[in-house]
Amino acid sequence: MVVALGANDGLRGLPAAEVRKNLASMLEAALAAHAVPVLLQVRVPPNYGPQYTASFEAVFGEFFARPDVVPGPFLLEGFAADASAFQADGLHPVAAMEPRILTTLWPALVNAMDVVKHRKENP
Repeated sequence: MVVALGANDGLRGLPAAEVRKNLASMLEAALAAHAVPVLLQVRVPPNYGPQYTASFEAVFGEFFARPDVVPGPFLLEGFAADASAFQADGLHPVAAMEPRILTTLWPALVNAMDVVKHRKENP
């Protein structure tokens, strides 16, 4: 199960503790359903300041360290600064970026499939 916190949480400046709580809730629901959660990295623009940016991103590091969570990438890796890669709102990628997003996400999905395979082989 791909778990992706909406960028709006960061863009609204939610406190890191609330981001942590929201992610924990989603991950616990995924695990309760016996899914393998792939948690995607979310980044906020630098204009939020280094303190907020660091605290926001540290939350993901905490969850990435858990053995029951597959760390996922930042989906906009490699093109986040390219304005032509986004719709007019400047936030959502254009359809032409879908292959790049898949390429970025694929290794984490393979890792999750390996976890599922391991579970089946070792009940």
